[in-house]
Amino acid sequence: MLKIKVFLFFVVFSTLIFSQNKPAYKLYNAKGAKVSYKSMIKKMSKADVVLFGEHHNNPIIHWLQLETTVDLNKLRKLTLGAEMFEADNQTPLNNYLMDTIDQKGLDTLARLWKNHKTDYKPLVDFAKKNQLKFIAANVPRRFASKVFKGGFEALDSLSVEEKTWLAPLPIKYDATLPGYIKMKAMMGGHGGDNLPKAQAVKDATMAYFILKNREKDKLFIHYNGSYHSDDYEGINWYLKRNNSNIKIVTVSVVELENIKKFNKENKLKADYIIAVPPTMTKTY
Repeated sequence: MLKIKVFLFFVVFSTLIFSQNKPAYKLYNAKGAKVSYKSMIKKMSKADVVLFGEHHNNPIIHWLQLETTVDLNKLRKLTLGAEMFEADNQTPLNNYLMDTIDQKGLDTLARLWKNHKTDYKPLVDFAKKNQLKFIAANVPRRFASKVFKGGFEALDSLSVEEKTWLAPLPIKYDATLPGYIKMKAMMGGHGGDNLPKAQAVKDATMAYFILKNREKDKLFIHYNGSYHSDDYEGINWYLKRNNSNIKIVTVSVVELENIKKFNKENKLKADYIIAVPPTMTKTY
């Protein structure tokens, strides 16, 4: 009888320990309440712009971006855009979408991120298959580098054509925004005032190309590092500054040891916050 009791104890114990759910993510709203994927899609479908923030190397987020795009495409006409494509690469991107060049041609003519094949190609190919516009929204990196080295004034020397690849000059900038202050503090002052300015020229340019390519009857989904739209700053700030009535839904990502327990410090980071475990495999 004792052996049976011991056996049953280990069966129950093992069941409790090893049969617990291991979710890959949990979805929360801005206040930290758990919400369903379905409710997120419903709210996104009524927006003008979705800023889908990501951790660039997290596969769960990239999967959710694609799933969200597929499901929203059933409800709304879409335009897609991304930080991962720089504005001067719009022509080769368009040529790929129109099937006048293949993947090898795009690899040759555009500056693709090293995780393009696993993380962004599925989105581009979805746009291609469904004949959706895909906007190369980011400023050319070399221009951001110019700002880092010489401030916004360094952009004045660009050619007329080069200036079409970024937000109109002069770049509007608020040095008191908490995100820019935090960025400067995190670097211990290295980079000085120009570090957040280099970030701002990216934010301003992405917002500019979103607004320039947004169509009244379409939902614009933009994929970007979450730090470009966290706390309703960055791209979000520039969009609102140019159109205070625009309806934006933001998404952010946080890594939590226990994704079932929301940390209060993450409240109001975005309209939807995706909690992922830090042990999740990285794409690079």
